[in-house]
Amino acid sequence: MLFNSYEFIFFFLPITFGIYFWLNKKRLTSASKAWMVFASLFFYSWWNIIYLPLILGSILFNFTIGSSITHINNAHLSKKRLSSKTVLIFGVIANVLLLGYFKYMDFFITNANIIAGSHLELMHIVLPLGISFFTFTQIAYLVDAYRNEVKEMDYLNYTLFVTFFPHLLAGPILHHKEMMPQFDDVRNKVLKTKNITAGMYLFAIGLFKKVVIADTFAIWASYGYNHTVSISLMSAWATSLSYTFQLYFDFSGYTDMALAVALLFNIKLPINFNSPYKALNIQDFWRRWHMTLSRFLRDYIYIPLGGNRQGEFRTYSNLFTVFLVGGLWHGASWMFVVWGALHGIAIVLHRLWQQMGFKMNTLLAWFITFNFINITWIFFRAKEWDDAVNVLYGMFGLNGIAEFSELLKFGELSTIDLFMMSMVFVLGFSAFFTPNSNQLVRSFSLTNKSMLFGVFLMCMGVLHLSKISTFLYFNF
Repeated sequence: MLFNSYEFIFFFLPITFGIYFWLNKKRLTSASKAWMVFASLFFYSWWNIIYLPLILGSILFNFTIGSSITHINNAHLSKKRLSSKTVLIFGVIANVLLLGYFKYMDFFITNANIIAGSHLELMHIVLPLGISFFTFTQIAYLVDAYRNEVKEMDYLNYTLFVTFFPHLLAGPILHHKEMMPQFDDVRNKVLKTKNITAGMYLFAIGLFKKVVIADTFAIWASYGYNHTVSISLMSAWATSLSYTFQLYFDFSGYTDMALAVALLFNIKLPINFNSPYKALNIQDFWRRWHMTLSRFLRDYIYIPLGGNRQGEFRTYSNLFTVFLVGGLWHGASWMFVVWGALHGIAIVLHRLWQQMGFKMNTLLAWFITFNFINITWIFFRAKEWDDAVNVLYGMFGLNGIAEFSELLKFGELSTIDLFMMSMVFVLGFSAFFTPNSNQLVRSFSLTNKSMLFGVFLMCMGVLHLSKISTFLYFNF
C-alpha cells in the first residue's frame, strides 16, 4: 500500500489510528500492539500477499537468533556451548544470503554467464518490497544484542519493531533501543493534539513533495533517460537536474510522510534528511542524506572493519569499501557499483584535502559538491553505461547546444507544460534556501496561516493522487 493513495489516506490510516487509540483507552495495551502488528502486516501484504511468509519467517528467525545471543551473553561461562559471536555470524550470514538470493541472484547469474561463457537461465525473481530495509534493521538488532544493548526480549514487541508500517517499506533503518521504549511509554498511549496537528502538517508537506514536485520532475527525467542518443546540452542538463530533484523530493517526501504517520501514533522516528543539497562537501552530504543508512554503514561495516584505527591506508580502504557496499545495497547493477565507487573516491579525496589543511570558498565548495552529486546521480539512474556517457557528453556540450525551441519539444511538452515545469524547478531550487521539513515541524504551531498552508498542500496532493506512482526507494 502506498502513502500516496486513496486507500491509505481515507481508509487504512483512519481505521488503524482509531482502533489503536481505542484499545489503549481501554487499557488493552497488548491488544493495541497486536492490532498495530496486524495492520502493518496487512499494509505490507496489500502489494503481494505471497511475500507475507517471507517477512514473518525472517522475523521469527532473527528473534530466535537474537534471543540466543542474549541468552549466551547472560549465561555462566561453564554453561556456554556456543559463543555469542558464532551465533551472530551465523545470523548475519543467513540474512545476507536471503537478501542476496532475492536481490542479486539474477545479477550473479548474468555475470557468471559472461565470465564463464555459460548459458544459465535467469530466475526472474521479483524483489519483495522493503527487503533491504527490514533485513538491515534486523542485522542491526542482532549486532545490538551481541553488544548487550537489547534490554528486553518479547516476540510481540520485536514483531512490532520490525513491521511498524510507517518505516517498513523504505526506512528509516531503526535501532531496537530507540523504538521499544516509545511503544512502552504510557504517555504515548493517549491522543496528543500537538502530535496529531504536527503530523498532519508534515504529511501534507511530504505528499506535496511526492505527487506534485517529484512526479513532475519524473516526466523530464524519464523522457531524457529514454532518449539519450545525441542528447543536446540543454536537454542533458534538464534530464540530470530533473532526476536529481525527483530523487530528493521523492525520498524526502516519503520520509516526511513516514515520520508524520509515526508521529500521529506518538512515535518519533529518526530524522533521515537534513537539507542534503545544502552540503558543502561530500562528507557533509552523507551526514545529511539517508542518514540512517549512513549510520548503519558506519556502525556495522566501517567500524568493524577497523574504522580509522589502523593507519591511513586502511582508513581509506575501509571508507572506499563502505561506499561500494552502499552502492551495491541500492540494487543489483554495475551502475550502482560505479556510483558507490565514485562517492568512495570522493570521500577519500575529501579526507586527504582536510589533512593537508586546505580550505575553499563556501560558495565554490557548495557548487562543486552539488554538481558532483548531480553528475554521479546519472550513473545511479541510467540503465546502461552508454546511457550515462551520452548524458554526460550532452552536459559538456559534446553533442551540440540546442536552441530553446528544441527544449520545448523535449518530452513533447506544450508551452503550458513547460511553464508548470518551470514552476516546479523553482520549487526544486527552493530546497537550497528554505527551511527543511524537520525545521518546519520543530517550529510548528497551529495558527490560521499554518492551517491554511497545510490544507492547501494536502488538497493539491489529493488532487494529484489519480497519477499514483510508487516511491523510487521501494525499488531498492
